[in-house]
Amino acid sequence: MSQSPMISCPLKQTHEIDWVYPLKAYIRQTYGDDPERYAEECNMLNRLRQDMRGAGKDSAAGRDLLYRYYGQLELLDLRFPVDENHIRISFTWLDAFTHKPISQYSLAYEKASIIFNISAVLSCHAANQNRFEDTGLKTAYHSFQAAAGMFTYINENFLHAPSTDLSRDTIKTLISIMLAQGQEVFLEKQITDGKKVGLLAKLASQTAYLYAQAVEGIQENFHRGVFDKLWGQVAQVKSHYTSSLAQYYQALADNDANAHGMAIARLQMAEADGRDAVRIAAAFPSSVSSASNLSPDTGSSLSDVSKKHLANVQDRLSSFNKDNDFIYHQSVPAEASLSVIPKLPAAKAIPVSELYQGQDIQRIIGPDIFQKLVPMSVTESASLYDEEKAKLVRAEAENVETANGEMAASLDYLKLPESLNILKGGMNQEPSVDESFRTWCIQLAGHEPFAKAFEQLLSGKNKINGILDRCTKQLDMEESVCEKMRSKYGGDWTQQPSSRLTSTLRSDILSYRGAIDEASNSDIQLMKTARQYESDFDEMRSAGETDEADILYQRAMQKAGATRNKGTNSVPSPTPPQEGSLLDEDYGEGGTTVADQIAKVEDLLKRLNLIKRDRIQMLKDLKEKVQTDDISNVLILNKKSISNQESQLFQAELEKFRPHQNRLLQGTHKQTALMKELTKAYSDLLQDKRVRFEQARYESFTRQRNQVMDKYRRVFQAFNGLIDGLVRAQNFYSEMGDTVESLEKNVETFVSTRRSEGAQLLGQIERDKSRNAGGQADRERDRLRELMERMSVDPSSSLTKSSTPGSPIITRPSDSQDSCSTRSPPPLRYHPGPSPMEDPAVSLNSPAGMGRNHVQQTVVPNNTHAPRESELPQPGRQPSVNDPYNPMVYPFQSPLSPPAAGQGMYYPHQAQPAPQAYVQHGQYLPQGYVPPPPPPGPPPSAQINFGVLDRAYPSGPGGYLHYQPPRQSGGGATQREQHDAWASLNAWK
Repeated sequence: MSQSPMISCPLKQTHEIDWVYPLKAYIRQTYGDDPERYAEECNMLNRLRQDMRGAGKDSAAGRDLLYRYYGQLELLDLRFPVDENHIRISFTWLDAFTHKPISQYSLAYEKASIIFNISAVLSCHAANQNRFEDTGLKTAYHSFQAAAGMFTYINENFLHAPSTDLSRDTIKTLISIMLAQGQEVFLEKQITDGKKVGLLAKLASQTAYLYAQAVEGIQENFHRGVFDKLWGQVAQVKSHYTSSLAQYYQALADNDANAHGMAIARLQMAEADGRDAVRIAAAFPSSVSSASNLSPDTGSSLSDVSKKHLANVQDRLSSFNKDNDFIYHQSVPAEASLSVIPKLPAAKAIPVSELYQGQDIQRIIGPDIFQKLVPMSVTESASLYDEEKAKLVRAEAENVETANGEMAASLDYLKLPESLNILKGGMNQEPSVDESFRTWCIQLAGHEPFAKAFEQLLSGKNKINGILDRCTKQLDMEESVCEKMRSKYGGDWTQQPSSRLTSTLRSDILSYRGAIDEASNSDIQLMKTARQYESDFDEMRSAGETDEADILYQRAMQKAGATRNKGTNSVPSPTPPQEGSLLDEDYGEGGTTVADQIAKVEDLLKRLNLIKRDRIQMLKDLKEKVQTDDISNVLILNKKSISNQESQLFQAELEKFRPHQNRLLQGTHKQTALMKELTKAYSDLLQDKRVRFEQARYESFTRQRNQVMDKYRRVFQAFNGLIDGLVRAQNFYSEMGDTVESLEKNVETFVSTRRSEGAQLLGQIERDKSRNAGGQADRERDRLRELMERMSVDPSSSLTKSSTPGSPIITRPSDSQDSCSTRSPPPLRYHPGPSPMEDPAVSLNSPAGMGRNHVQQTVVPNNTHAPRESELPQPGRQPSVNDPYNPMVYPFQSPLSPPAAGQGMYYPHQAQPAPQAYVQHGQYLPQGYVPPPPPPGPPPSAQINFGVLDRAYPSGPGGYLHYQPPRQSGGGATQREQHDAWASLNAWK
């Protein structure tokens, strides 16, 4: 038995092209990337096109090769504009029917040609199926519909076809042929399955209608040389054949409906169409050309099918006429009066997206060849989508956090699950020592009492005060002696007043005393704290050393009245003794026991915790899924269709996270319901009088325990505060001791220097008085001698006497004669100074006076009192503390105080480095003065700023007392240096 032959579309042929060079050039120019990185991708695209050219026309493998190349072209079009203005590649395809070559630079032409070939392969694959088998019949049915769908896609998406095979009329005709053949395959299946004749009549009527449209399209395009003549004959045979089938099965249906006359009329029409089909099939040539793409036995198959069907119709017509003549006697209506048989479409064009329905289309197309190249527009859209995902995650995280917070707040308000331990009898044991209390006792163990530390503080403070007192006494004594000598010698005592030089030292002493007073107040506070907690320190120290912290804790709890039902010895229990726990007691109230209520609460708590864990895990899964979600490929695939519809695409993509969101929302609702149930169950539990009694007892115990812990917490904090305070105090007194010792050294240096200055100045004054007294005696002798010469009668005799040997000759002392020149002067007896006739100021300040190394001496007259050796200072003897102050007993040192204005600067006799004065804030400080470090405590509240002396101190007795300090002006540092009489001390080297 032969099956009805089917028409298949021929394939288009193409010429070879090169994808590699144009794509590399575009990558270099537009993407700015190295094209050699994409050499493999370009070559792969070239190989795909070569494989497509050799695809078989009747196999699923050929269909897949074509579709893989087409899918890569779609992906390529999203990154590379292949047209006449950008990437110029000439695509040459031959017309499927006229075989005329057509070339274009458009990638759309390449894709349309590929889709046409896919449709042709599908039609060939369907036509060659063995439809007597179910698999072959189903494959043919699906392939004809898929071919019609691909042709429809060409008509809908590719306008202005450059070739006749892609024109709208040609494609429309091909669609009709494919749908008619698909409908015919379905009709064959229904006939084989023995379906109802009414259904078969409708299916055959639709098939005849589709073939009639195909005949019209073939005839219209036949004159243009598009379709083969044999295609028209096959379509005509099948149009008449299926029309006859429709009338035949409708006649059977009418006969079953007792419309015997109408059935006879339809059989007559079916016989007429059958005869036409047999006639056209008989005219079909015995051999067909290869261009028609028909099988060689097409004519014989059509003739056999048509003849067999015509024989069946004639048999039925003879039978129906005989029955109507002898039995029914119904009139046979005219052909024109018969109703049109309804049509039932069973074949439709399958869209391209459903071509591989049930299969992995991504597996067939393969990965995107140029997936590493992402257009900038796609990157921007992906960033916007990432922001939408981030908003979604943030919203869900906030909801989870809110739900967890509400759950925690509710459980904290209900004091769950801690309060369940009390209700289950967890507090019927003796109160155990708190670990914090044990730690406090261990830290106090082995610590000595604070009495010794306070004694050390007192000793250090007394030592510092003693040093400050000594410094003050030395400065006061030095100032008193200086002013006494000034009062005695008047203007000759040119030493600088002490009060101005000691202002810095006295200010330091005052600030140190203030710091010591403040430290004393702090010491008093520390001592009060130590006395307040002394007994508590001893208790905790003893408990820590003997490891009896629990005993001390128990004693403190008993003292606070916190003994539970098991009292200790003589300490009475504040509550009546009880035995067992609430779980074991039942007061006969009936209903649910306490144990059952507690078990219910615990079960609700477990369910709540389970919901919380599930919510956290679900949020974690959602974050991971969002992190791995990438729609770059989706954006690339929809690049041309979502230019203004990105938000809709984003919403559609975000729907994949909807299950996680729903799970989180359901967990929140379930938690709310469980919390209500838990609140009610726990409230009912707390209303039980047994529970209320235990709760009151526990609250009382908790208050008393908190009181004990608060007390010893304060004791421990006071202990740590004492330790810190004593350490700071010891450091303070240690640093202050170093500071005042440095101050004492500065004071001693200052006093020693001032005493040396006074000794030198006093010696100078005494020598000046001796020289002045000797000169006056010489002048008196000369006056007497001259007077005697005038009174003498013989002047020559007097002259002779004066020249007599052995008589004394009175001469004035001179620089060249010195009766004591061979003797070494005692220390400090002779000083470099001016001659009797020189002004001391001029002599001392002159270069000659500064450069002389010899000692000028004078002959002391016999009647002039010279200082005895006992009156001169002894260099090896040091003054004692009880000796009265005598500046002469100190060895000579260079004076540091500058002389008064108008007198010469005094320089030392020996060539030794002069001391460098220390000037601070315009004040003169003595040699060797080292500023002491500041006190450890806060600095003094006020800093004394002394002005700079801008004129000489007045001379004469009591001159310092009448001195009025100048008013300070707002001048700068330069003006102060000009009026500073002691600024030159910095240049002493």
